[in-house]
Amino acid sequence: MNKIMKLSAIFIAFALVATPSAAVAATRHVTISSEGTVKITPDAVRLNAAVSLLGTTSAEALKSANATSASLRTALTTSGVDKKDIATQSISVYPDYKYSADGTSSIIGYRATQSFVVTIRKASSAGAVVDSVIASGGDNVQIQGVTPFILDATKAAVTARSAAVKSAKAKATSYASLLGARLGKVIYLVENSSPATYLPSLGTAKADSGATEVDLGQQDVTVSVTVRWSLN
Repeated sequence: MNKIMKLSAIFIAFALVATPSAAVAATRHVTISSEGTVKITPDAVRLNAAVSLLGTTSAEALKSANATSASLRTALTTSGVDKKDIATQSISVYPDYKYSADGTSSIIGYRATQSFVVTIRKASSAGAVVDSVIASGGDNVQIQGVTPFILDATKAAVTARSAAVKSAKAKATSYASLLGARLGKVIYLVENSSPATYLPSLGTAKADSGATEVDLGQQDVTVSVTVRWSLN
């Protein structure tokens, strides 16, 4: 009886040792992370502009700022910008001070401001839009930023995704060969993040004619994936 129990115990112990090894052998795999990048020309431009005026009272300053803001909106829509692409970021009215050398200050008036963010969907027209905005309000309008960006990266993302997967498969095939194995089926694929665009430092420039030109440059659309293959 003791001999039978001892043999049973040996068999169970062998099974516990052997089973994990079999599982490991059955799940050999290689996991690769890779990126695919496509360079494309931006198709849109984001314009940040602000109206700023000084008045003797807060009501007067705000009224003047409102009039200039209305002219700015008209300039934008006349230039082909849709109303839905014009958004107010902030409106403020506050006292403006003059500071003396002795540290004292006095109110010189009230300043009213209204800032806008504008999406220009036709990137090639951005320079003309900037000029029309300045013409609408002169020194009372400030251009705070002009940034080309990719409005629709869908097609570029498909290309970048394909490049990422092809790169991952090439690496996995190389590793399998080095290990004396063959690449099997895909176990899983994960896109690590949404397609990302990388913005270069861009701005505006004046052409010889005096008109403003916006240099669009190129931007990267990048997709990152992690893929796992079984090894045969």
